[in-house]
Amino acid sequence: NTVMAARMTDAHRRFLQVLMSNGITEGSEARKLHQHCCETDKVYYAHDKLDDFISTINSHLQPLFMQIRKGISEDDGRAHYAVVNLVETEVTKMASDYTELELELFRKTMDLIILSENGFASSTDILNLADQLKTKKMKKKEAEQVLKVFVEDKWLSEKNGEYTLHTRCIIEMEQYILSNYQDVARKCYICHSLTIQSQVCESCGIAMHLPCVRKYFRGQTEPRCPKCNEFWSCDTP
Repeated sequence: NTVMAARMTDAHRRFLQVLMSNGITEGSEARKLHQHCCETDKVYYAHDKLDDFISTINSHLQPLFMQIRKGISEDDGRAHYAVVNLVETEVTKMASDYTELELELFRKTMDLIILSENGFASSTDILNLADQLKTKKMKKKEAEQVLKVFVEDKWLSEKNGEYTLHTRCIIEMEQYILSNYQDVARKCYICHSLTIQSQVCESCGIAMHLPCVRKYFRGQTEPRCPKCNEFWSCDTP
């Protein structure tokens, strides 16, 4: 028997609405939003109780097969929150927003990123795929425009012509990626969430996010793998 869930207040509903309309919310923004919602609704606010506040919302979202999930940015290690639909954890959840042709380009871009050594795909490689799509060929100009939209909608991130999966995409599609790329998809040994850009131990094969590597090896003169204790041969960021 599950314990009776705490009451869902207007503060909880307001917080959920903003999170859903944002797509993804950075940790410090979520904390400010938590305070604002509690103060507006005149309910008890404790700065260190955001996780409890979210747990209450999640207990009410459970019957709807939805959940607020926390993930970390592979770039800087900051926490982010997104509302995830647990039934549609596939790329199909994007189907209402994009055409079949656009989705095919996204899937192929995802392949390139996940199967790459470093978790990035160059715009050149992605645009070369545009005229090989099964649905129909896409002009490079059109493909550039579609990639721009994927970046604006926070499914992809771009830096100097290199694309990777946005934190929103990693949080929302973690299950899809883990089950569809079983041979290559890894979870971070430190924070246990999916890692796309990672360092891998040459001895035992565990993977760690770059921010987790940074944090774990901080102050260590000779970095050793947290699992097998062999020397960590990658250059620590």
